[in-house]
Amino acid sequence: MADDPYAALGVSKTADTAEIKKAYRRIARTAHPDLHPDDPTAEARFKAASAAYDLLKDPEQRARFDRGEIDAQGAERAPRGYYRDAAGGRDDTYSTRGFGGRQAGPDIDPDDIFAQFSRRGARGNPFEGFGGFGGDARGGRFDMPGQDRHYTLQLSFLDAVRGTRTRITLPEGGDLAVTIPEGAADGLTLRLRGKGGPGLGDGPPGDAYVTLSVADDPVFSRDGDDIRVGLDIAIDEAVLGAKVPVPTIDGEVNVTVPPGASSGQTLRLRGRGVSRRGGGRGDQLVELRIVSPATIDDDLKQFMERWRREHAHDPRQRQDRKRKAKP
Repeated sequence: MADDPYAALGVSKTADTAEIKKAYRRIARTAHPDLHPDDPTAEARFKAASAAYDLLKDPEQRARFDRGEIDAQGAERAPRGYYRDAAGGRDDTYSTRGFGGRQAGPDIDPDDIFAQFSRRGARGNPFEGFGGFGGDARGGRFDMPGQDRHYTLQLSFLDAVRGTRTRITLPEGGDLAVTIPEGAADGLTLRLRGKGGPGLGDGPPGDAYVTLSVADDPVFSRDGDDIRVGLDIAIDEAVLGAKVPVPTIDGEVNVTVPPGASSGQTLRLRGRGVSRRGGGRGDQLVELRIVSPATIDDDLKQFMERWRREHAHDPRQRQDRKRKAKP
C-alpha cells in the first residue's frame, strides 16, 4: 500500500467514515482484478485501496495512524533511535536489525551490509546467513508471509440479510468456503485468515479479503437495520380494514390494515428486520398503496357517484389548511 492511505482512496484527511467507505466502494467496482484481469495498474490500485480502507475504517486504527503510532500497513512504529537514518538523515529509514545476527549501531557502516548482499548474491543465495526476513542466521533460511488476495462475491439480497454459506471459484483454480453473517451489507469486506497466497519457507500464508456486492431485490429494500416493502391493497380493504398477507424476509405473515387506511401510510412489524451485530433485529416497514380495480363495473361506478353526491369529501382541504397556516 502507498505510504498515505488517504491518497490511495482519494480522500482528504478530514473525510468522515461514510466518505471513506464510498471512495473504497467506487474503486472496488471500477478497478477490481476480476473486471481487469490483464491490467496490473488496476489490480495495484484495488489492492492499495483495500489495504487503505482496512486501516481507516477502524476509528482506533485511524487515530493511531494519524498520531504516527503505526504506519500505513498497520505495523507499530519503532521508538526513535531504533532505526538508523540513511542517506544523510532522510525521512525514509531502514532497519539493520537481524542481518547476519547483528544489530546496526554507530560502528556499522550500512555499505558493509549491502556489500554482504553482493558477495552472497555472487554465490547464488543473497540471503544466506542473514537472520532478517524471518530467517535463521545459521541456517540461511528465507521466510516471507504469503500475499493477501482480494475477491468480489455477488450475493442476492435475501442471502445477505439472512446469512448463508457459499463457495467462490478462484481464478487460480480451486474454491474457497465463505460464511456470510446475518445482516451483511453491500460493500462489506470479510477477512479469511490464512486463505491467501502461500508463504515462503516458514512464512505464514496471506489472508483472503472477500468484498460483498449485494443485488437489489424486486420486493424488499434495506434502510439501516429495517426492511421496507410496499403492499398493494384494494379500495374496500382500505375503507373497511382487513387482514392482508405481506412478505417478510422470514416468510409470509398477515398484517392488519386499519379501517380508513390511506396510500403512503406505513405499518411497522417489530422484530421483522435485519439482525443487529449487538443482538436483536430491526423492524419491517410496510407502506400501503391503494390500487383501484383495473375495470370499473357499473355497480362500483353508481355506488361511488351516489356516495360522492351524498358524502362529499375533499382530502386536499387539510393540505390547503396547512399551506395557508404556514408563516
